[in-house]
Amino acid sequence: MIKVKVKSQSEKSKSVRIDIDHLAKLANLPLTAQEKKTFEKQLADVLSYISKLNELDTTRVEPIGHITGLENVTRDDETAPSLTRDKVLSSTSRKYNGFFQVKAIFEEQ
Repeated sequence: MIKVKVKSQSEKSKSVRIDIDHLAKLANLPLTAQEKKTFEKQLADVLSYISKLNELDTTRVEPIGHITGLENVTRDDETAPSLTRDKVLSSTSRKYNGFFQVKAIFEEQ
């Protein structure tokens, strides 16, 4: 278990406890004792560095979703006639009861 001191936006320093064993279990990572020590230090360093972002004054910064100014360009959905079943199945040599027939991918044991 590691403790990391971070500052919230209200500038109060608080201690955050991180359970590296639980984190490794969630990530399905079998860690050795040495790896746990290494990752604890690295994670503490990362969280401490990120907490510095809370020191920035963002009161006059407008929230944005992205910075490019691009908009999602889509076209309207339009109905169009599709191919008939017979036309589609005419392109295959193997069919069964109006469906494509394929080789089995599961085998009975």
